[in-house]
Amino acid sequence: MARIRRAAVSRVLVTGGAGFIGSHTCDALLARNYEVRVLDCLQPRVHPRGRPSYLSAQVEFVQGDVRDRSAWERALEGVRHVFHLAAYQDYLPDFSTFIAVNACSTALLFELIVEKRLAIEKVVLASSQAVYGEGQYVCAEHGVFHPDPRPLKQLQCGNWEHACRRCGRSLAPVPFDESVVRPHTAYGISKYAAELVGIELGRRYAIPTVALRYSIVQGPRNSLYNAYSGICRTFTQRLLNRKPPVVYEDGRQLRDYVHVRDVAAAHLLALERPECNFEVFNVGGTQGVTVLEFAHIVAARCGTGLAPVLRGEFRVGDARHTVSDSSKLCRLGWMPRFSVEQIVAEYVEWVRQQRELPDNSDQAAAEMKQHGVLRAAAVHA
Repeated sequence: MARIRRAAVSRVLVTGGAGFIGSHTCDALLARNYEVRVLDCLQPRVHPRGRPSYLSAQVEFVQGDVRDRSAWERALEGVRHVFHLAAYQDYLPDFSTFIAVNACSTALLFELIVEKRLAIEKVVLASSQAVYGEGQYVCAEHGVFHPDPRPLKQLQCGNWEHACRRCGRSLAPVPFDESVVRPHTAYGISKYAAELVGIELGRRYAIPTVALRYSIVQGPRNSLYNAYSGICRTFTQRLLNRKPPVVYEDGRQLRDYVHVRDVAAAHLLALERPECNFEVFNVGGTQGVTVLEFAHIVAARCGTGLAPVLRGEFRVGDARHTVSDSSKLCRLGWMPRFSVEQIVAEYVEWVRQQRELPDNSDQAAAEMKQHGVLRAAAVHA
């Protein structure tokens, strides 16, 4: 990947920089001789022990919430570039929190840049493939579809696949590019709202802005305490605590996985390449892998002899198949370097090195059931 020469050291703000993706981004920026400042609230659910030891001592740390105007004012002083990575992700129905943290904070960032006439040269926004909703499918006879979410009654019958609304045959999933956006979850809606705020206000006020839509990001530092993010973390923690990984639906749903350091590399490209300005890019893995296959890869690496289990459970709001096409970003020189097997191997090794191995998956499942998010099909294969 071609690198752009910089005339002088630049200060970069990374919101959510103490987190999983943020800390790897900080490492990549420091390696390129940027000065790095982090704004992070150290949310106890993610960081129960405070500032993580993996966050470089070279990072200037500001503790604060991205919903707080004064925190932004402190963090933005003397900054030339912003990575707005701080986000809220959950499966519970606290919709206003999604909008406040993910979208309103983005509006507040641009409000301050414009109001105070800050000399910000680039803003890079963290988005998600959740903005695509159910994704893209094709019927052999009737062509391409971008279907609505599967009805609850369909899921309760254990009928997992999308069907062509014209002929009734099952639709085949295909990777999706950046062109069609149809979010239907609070998280996806909030992320798309943040994109619109950033790209359109950035264009209006000449603030170069880029949005990156991540697939499922995996790798070391994925919090062991946050029960609502990280399929590799969930499966690994259960297996190493002598519990089988629980796979939803029939396990045949496709997902693509990208290593966190590949995401950090995409961040640098978005920062340093002017042709990225006012564009959105998928940042995905090398191929689609079924969730059941992924669970078997994790189980084999953990070596506990436990196999994944299928209970016919499903989460309301989950897409059936989601696989991103990252060709647009690849044409600029980015490429995912890690296979699924490599991602899993590195993560399991990292988990084994941690001082403790909590497993709150059962508690998280109970909470999702209480809120009607996790349900069981009456009939399943």
